[in-house]
Amino acid sequence: MTFDALLRHLGFAALLMVLSAGTVRLMIEARLMDAPEARKAHNRPTPKGGGVGIVVTFLIGITVLYRFAEFSRLADPYFLGVIEASVAMAVVAFLDDLFDWPFIVKLGAQVLAALVAVSSGLFVTDFRIPYLGPLPVAWIGIAATLVWLLFTTNAMNFIDGLDGLASGVALIACLFIVFIAEQHGGWFAYASAGLLAAGLAGFLPFNFPKARIFMGDVGSQFCGFMLAVLAVVASRFDGVELSFLLMPMLLSGVLFDVAFTLVRRALQREALTQPHRGHLYQVAQRSGVPAVTVTLVHWSFAVFGGACCLIFIAAPSLYKPPVPFLTLLPQMAWTWFVMRRARSAGLRRWG
Repeated sequence: MTFDALLRHLGFAALLMVLSAGTVRLMIEARLMDAPEARKAHNRPTPKGGGVGIVVTFLIGITVLYRFAEFSRLADPYFLGVIEASVAMAVVAFLDDLFDWPFIVKLGAQVLAALVAVSSGLFVTDFRIPYLGPLPVAWIGIAATLVWLLFTTNAMNFIDGLDGLASGVALIACLFIVFIAEQHGGWFAYASAGLLAAGLAGFLPFNFPKARIFMGDVGSQFCGFMLAVLAVVASRFDGVELSFLLMPMLLSGVLFDVAFTLVRRALQREALTQPHRGHLYQVAQRSGVPAVTVTLVHWSFAVFGGACCLIFIAAPSLYKPPVPFLTLLPQMAWTWFVMRRARSAGLRRWG
C-alpha cells in the first residue's frame, strides 16, 4: 500500500470516528436507560444503545466501500449478504435493547442473520492444513460457520458487562486484522475491520474508564457478529495456513471465559439461558478486583492473541499447530487467580 493511500484511509477513518462519537452523544441525550439489577455491575441508571454509533458508522462506511472502492469488494453475492446480515442483526439487537426480549427470541433472530450470511456463500469452504494444502470441508463448513457465527455473537454479548471490556477487545482485534489483512491482500477484511475499528474508537471514550453510556445489545451483538464474519473472510487469506484460527486467537479471552462458564454451569446443572453473574470477569470484579483492572487484563489477552497471530503467520508449517494453544496459558493463569480470589472473598456461589 502506498503512503498516499494510507493517509486517505486514515482520513476516512477519522471522519467515521467523529460520526460515531456524534451518534453516541445523540444516544446519550435520547436517555434509553439501563436500570441497575442484581446481576449487573453498575449501580445507577445509565444510558444504553451507544452501539448505534458503531452500527451507523459501519453501515455508512461499507456503503461507501461498495460504491467507490472496488479493490476491497467481495463478489456481489458475498458483499450484499454481509450488508443484509449486518443490518438484520443491528435491527434485531436494537429492538432487544428496547423491549428486552427473551433469549430464545434473540437466538432465533441471530439464526436468521447467520443464515442470510451463509446463504450468500460466506462460509468456510476449506481448511489450509500444513503439508496437505486446502482441505475441502463441504457441508461441514456450512454447519461450522453457523455455529461459529452464533457462538461468537453471543460471546461478545455475554462479555459486555464491564466498562470498556467488550468494546476495547473488539477494537484491538480489529486493528490486528487490519494489519494482517493489509500484509496478505485481504482487502475486504482490511476495510471492514477498519470501519468497525473507527466506530469502536469513536465510542470507547464514552465507555471507559467510566461509562457514560453502554453499547447495549445493538453494539455487542453487532460487533460479535461482524468479528465472526471477519474470521470467515480471514479463513480465505491466500498463503496463510490455518488462517481460520486468527480470530479465535484474538478473541481467546472472550471465547475461553464464555466456554468455561457454560461448561461449569452445565456441570452444576444450572440453566444455561438464565441471567447470572458467574463469568470469570464478573467473579473477579465481585471478588474485589477493580473493574478497570479486569478490563485491562482482557485487553492484554487480546494483545497477546494478536502477538500469537503474528508468530503463527511467520512460523514454518511444522510449528504452526501448537501456536494457538499458547493463548490458553494466560487464560489458565487468570482462571487460577480468579478461583483463589473468589475463595478468599468468600464467594461460594459464582452465579
